[in-house]
Amino acid sequence: MSKVSVLVVDDASFIRDLVKKCLRNYFPGIKIEDAVNGKKAQAILMRETFDLVLCDWEMPEMSGLELLTWCREQAHLKAMPFVMVTSRGDKENVVQAIQAGVSGYVSKPFTNEQLLNKVKQALHKIGRLDALIASAPTKMNSAFGNDSLSALTGGKPEAVRPAPVAAAAPAPSKGLLNSPPVQAPAAAPAGGRGQGQLRLSSGNQQCVIKALSIKEALLVVRRGEVLPQVLESAVLDLEQGDNAEVARLNGYLHAIVAYEPKPDSDWLQLTFRFIDQDAQKLDYISRLIARGTAQKHFVPGA
Repeated sequence: MSKVSVLVVDDASFIRDLVKKCLRNYFPGIKIEDAVNGKKAQAILMRETFDLVLCDWEMPEMSGLELLTWCREQAHLKAMPFVMVTSRGDKENVVQAIQAGVSGYVSKPFTNEQLLNKVKQALHKIGRLDALIASAPTKMNSAFGNDSLSALTGGKPEAVRPAPVAAAAPAPSKGLLNSPPVQAPAAAPAGGRGQGQLRLSSGNQQCVIKALSIKEALLVVRRGEVLPQVLESAVLDLEQGDNAEVARLNGYLHAIVAYEPKPDSDWLQLTFRFIDQDAQKLDYISRLIARGTAQKHFVPGA
């Protein structure tokens, strides 16, 4: 029986590596290729056959929706399972993808289990699930986890776990613009460059944007029962008040420290690294930085 073959399409190398690591960890016999955008994927699909495509929506040159539409116009690709893996989880986007012929939908950020379930469902419909399961190890790794780190390390213990609190106030990141000095807030951190919503696999959190650069954002969030993890993938939603324009910025948590210099700090300071290579998103971030991103430009996630 031939190996199950999957094409992973995303302009962010972090996401491609995350998906490939997850699939290979649980199905070591699987065959995987990847592409950085829809145009590259289109060229690959014209010369090779795949059982499944896992594709991002927003990419340079050709979007995931454009690639999906093209696939459904090709006789040999009409029935091929095509699963969107994207931060565009709004109802209108889901409907648009369904109308274009999408087979499944995985919202970023996702857990390993959510991704694997969608892969199994898609392959079951074309009778290829048994071939996928046959490639799995006798004992499945139970470390599904809710964070991206478990996928990147193959379920192995983390070399370094982020401390929930820090003994001293952290120094500002050199890669960030206008990084403010850390001060212990009486209530919610005041000031900053705006507000947004951080979407993690464990849930959504309102955040204050203390600093912003073209590569990363410095965020402050209230400490919850479930602590975010270093290398955990996430989505930062920013909404502008004038036109209700929402930017969904994909990334991962690069660093996590206590915002207040005390062991029971109620606030965490997160360094959120962007991974999007989409020109529109990079331009959006540049415009936010240029105009100063006054707090009035943002509305806490609706």
